[in-house]
Amino acid sequence: MQPTPAPPPHRSDWHLQDADALAQQHAVNPDHGLSADEAQRRAAQHGANELTSTQGRSWPGLLADQFKDFMVLVLLGAAVVAGLVGELTDTLVILVIVVLNAVIGFMQAWRADQAMAALRQLAAAHATVLRAGEAQVVPASTLVPGDIVLLEAGNQIPADLRLIEIAQLQVDESALTGESVTVTKQSGTLAGAGHSALGDRLNMAFKGTTATHGRARGLVVATGMRTELGKVATLLDTGDRTTPLQRRLAAFGKRLALAVLAICAIVFVVGVLRGEAPLLMALTAISLAVAAIPEAMPAVVTVLLALGARRMVAINALVRRLPSVETLGSVTHICSDKTGTLTQNRMHAELLLAHGQRWTPGDALPSAIHCETLRAASLCNDARHQNGDGDVPGAWLGDPTETALVLAAHAGGLDKTQLDAAHPRVQEQPFDSDRKRMTTFHPQGDGFVAYTKGAPESVLPRCTAQWTAGGSAPLDRPAVLASADQLAAQGLRVLALARRQHTRLPDTNAIDAVESELELLGLIALIDPPRPEALAAVRDCISAGIVPVMITGDHPATARAIAHRLGIVDSLDAPVLTGTDLTALDTATLAQQVERVRVYARVDPAQKIRIVEALQAQGHFVAMTGDGVNDAPALKRADIGVAMGQGGTDVAREASSLVLLDDNFATIVAAVKEGRRIYDNIRKFVRYSMTGNSGEIWTIFLAPLLLLPIPLLPIHILWVNLVTDGLPGLALAAEPAERGIMQRPPRAPGESLFAHGMWQHILFMGLLISGLCLGVQAWAIASDNAHWQTMVFTVLTLAQMAHVVAIRSESEPLWRLGLRSNQPLLYAVLLTFLLQMATIYVPWLNPIFKTAPLSLGELAICLGAALVVYVAVELEKAWRRNRQPAAIAMDEPPPPHRR
Repeated sequence: MQPTPAPPPHRSDWHLQDADALAQQHAVNPDHGLSADEAQRRAAQHGANELTSTQGRSWPGLLADQFKDFMVLVLLGAAVVAGLVGELTDTLVILVIVVLNAVIGFMQAWRADQAMAALRQLAAAHATVLRAGEAQVVPASTLVPGDIVLLEAGNQIPADLRLIEIAQLQVDESALTGESVTVTKQSGTLAGAGHSALGDRLNMAFKGTTATHGRARGLVVATGMRTELGKVATLLDTGDRTTPLQRRLAAFGKRLALAVLAICAIVFVVGVLRGEAPLLMALTAISLAVAAIPEAMPAVVTVLLALGARRMVAINALVRRLPSVETLGSVTHICSDKTGTLTQNRMHAELLLAHGQRWTPGDALPSAIHCETLRAASLCNDARHQNGDGDVPGAWLGDPTETALVLAAHAGGLDKTQLDAAHPRVQEQPFDSDRKRMTTFHPQGDGFVAYTKGAPESVLPRCTAQWTAGGSAPLDRPAVLASADQLAAQGLRVLALARRQHTRLPDTNAIDAVESELELLGLIALIDPPRPEALAAVRDCISAGIVPVMITGDHPATARAIAHRLGIVDSLDAPVLTGTDLTALDTATLAQQVERVRVYARVDPAQKIRIVEALQAQGHFVAMTGDGVNDAPALKRADIGVAMGQGGTDVAREASSLVLLDDNFATIVAAVKEGRRIYDNIRKFVRYSMTGNSGEIWTIFLAPLLLLPIPLLPIHILWVNLVTDGLPGLALAAEPAERGIMQRPPRAPGESLFAHGMWQHILFMGLLISGLCLGVQAWAIASDNAHWQTMVFTVLTLAQMAHVVAIRSESEPLWRLGLRSNQPLLYAVLLTFLLQMATIYVPWLNPIFKTAPLSLGELAICLGAALVVYVAVELEKAWRRNRQPAAIAMDEPPPPHRR
């Protein structure tokens, strides 16, 4: 078919058009889809299927932002005044330092923007399309008008679609229309003017809405800004979202700024009263304010969080919301699904039990009932075939349980492709988490046969007989349920299959009636072995004070067996709460139960919210995994919502704050460890930055009170701020996780950033640095040493370098960490040292920085003073180790304990 141009983008009457006619207009066969070349051509014509959002800040804008800070503007004004009174050197140097500071700030902001852009790209939505006759998963941004999209429950609608085929499709359009009730869709053509409202266009599925039930096939008629969502894109929330930590630091910074400004005012007044030049004192006070006020701290924290989030992608954890990075360290409970997260999600059928007879794949089928059971397992199945051999696992796409059933049928001599052709599906009742079963209808003889598949306790109560080749036989329901329990106790997942004959297709709205009076075929037991790495991850959780909890829809015995194998529970007699139990418990009783129960079985998604709320009511911080549509409320309610990146739905991912790219429980634990590392490094940066600022403030403030001259010139203060707050501080982001980071309890969610003695450290070490600077100043002046100001300048810089090297760990000594374990920091410290030496020993820099070359003895005194800071920090760490020996990291981690 010759491709024709797509219809004009302004059309909005797609719902009034016949689906087949629209397919012809778009030059596409709905059963085949577009070719790859045609899709590429249309992409060039129509552009990306994306909404035009607020663009990232341009580099000129980012650079201009660095000069908008009030204190920087004051400093520039002071530089102009200095120039007007003849101090041109001071003016030039101040301007150069301001520009260098702006460049560093610009690079930090640029890196943060780039990191966040990369995260948004990784979190981009995908869609399943039919191209060249094959179902393919492609980025939603590559969809073009004429694409055929395949929808399933849980998918976010990737573009505006004219529905062609549907199976019980229901769509949540609240994001677009505000209507909270899901809409049941149809595929027929609508007539008349009564369907102009979006909510009345029942044969359309709109971009940004969500399929909550059923399946469908739709034709893309509009993409990007041409969609209905695109028309209201300007109303979308594009505001800046800061993290709680950033907000707390910004508020703290404002309070600290007031205190610093008060100190600077005192310094200015005291200096002038002592006879110092007013201009010199004004520049000194302004420079001190610029250096000491931590206005850039929230921005630097953004960089650390964003870079940490990018690093987490390397361990297959995609951060969707930046605050989750800082809160991961507070997690006390990880509530995880079993299948695919704690287990390998590589199901294979172990045996088939039908009418008392067992069959194992690979053996000959013993009877017709086993053949019929396998036929039901193959036809009541949504697995899709791809190129390859039918008996190879990778040849089938879909839920692992369903692909395992297809392979089991193949082992029994039944080919799903041939069965689908001979007995096509004409109607269905899709699986949902409330019924825990699905039913499909297929032509057979003069009527139809309905095959039902689901959990034994869901299917068996609806069975009235046992199917056999010779007719119906009595059903011993208790014996079958006992057999299912025995298989589940061995860690097997058990499914029941049944059938019913119909003379005509029943009403799909009468689900209870359709799925009643069934004839049982048999039970199929499948195994999904635990992931090898999950055992170690559970052990790490327990040693870190985190309680792993299994929540599954599987049989209680299966759940307990897997939990015991993984170490989540101690014995096969451990308590298990089922969904039925949860329904019977009131809120107060459940709050007591959650403290001891580690396994929940046959739980529906709505009950996950009760579990989360019960744990939170006890003061716990909960991470909850989920992959289905109905999991979204629980993911939103949890402190950390964790969605599956491979097997999850778009809805779950949208509701989550963390996405597991490999659907692996061990990745959650690794993300918690990485979150703790990132938060630790933020604390180290704040500790380092605030201690340095404290030392500078005390040095300038105390000198006049001790009858000493102003120890530093404005140029010195600005230089120290430039070389110490830049690269060394940011290099702390590369600090590896501390030894034993997963052997300490979770951090309390409301814990202050300055807890565990940090503010005392900042105050004491700031006073120590100030005392060393003033001590060197007093000694040099008493000795008539003309280089006293250069020595104070050098001590202040080198002391901060000694400090940043020493605080790399809150407990481990530096000799144990090794200098090369954080090479970026090592190089940053060396570079800062070389730059400081250049201001002293490069002749043409001496008049600029008002310095003089120091003798070897004078330099040794400066280095010795810096060494005192390093020794003091190491003594503090040794005191911490002796005071809290059980809380620090040792070579051998403590044995795991149960809570």
